[in-house]
Amino acid sequence: MLHCSIIQAYSTFLRIVVQFILLTHSRELLRASNTGQLVLQVLGDRARVIEWHRKQPDMALLAAIEAGRVGLVFPTDDDSLNVNVDSAKHVNAPAKDCAPHLEYLLLLDATWQEARKMYNQSPYLKSLVKVGLQPTHASIYPLRRNQLEGGLCTAECVALLLEKAGEAGLAQQLTECLKGFIER
Repeated sequence: MLHCSIIQAYSTFLRIVVQFILLTHSRELLRASNTGQLVLQVLGDRARVIEWHRKQPDMALLAAIEAGRVGLVFPTDDDSLNVNVDSAKHVNAPAKDCAPHLEYLLLLDATWQEARKMYNQSPYLKSLVKVGLQPTHASIYPLRRNQLEGGLCTAECVALLLEKAGEAGLAQQLTECLKGFIER
């Protein structure tokens, strides 16, 4: 089980993260309501899309996973694989000892229902360190039905990750872009 101040650990490992990977369901690529496009627009080279294929996973992604360079932003009940933003309050180890050394954070860019299927049908995702988000506010994204309570859209997740990494300006820029996207 991971025991350290999540604020310290999270900042430590996110400074190492250079890219966000949006593992995107093929249907999501066609949706006008997809917020992953906003992440690409705001982050530029720090974000990329990989289209998810159940039977033919991306080889470069598999290599990065095998090298231990990828963490998955996804809820989990397994605390042994989980780093929760805004959770652990006590320091029982130095942050450098418990912060994962990741270069990429991977988000499943899909509806919640599709994301669960993607996760369940992709064995290579199950062993990844999970980064669980615990937002302090409800989602502002109203463009989808049947959403998970407490769930955020892709752009909101990335904005929260950026904020926690000390990149408040970039997080605000992404949030403003999302607000404009919602209003159109």
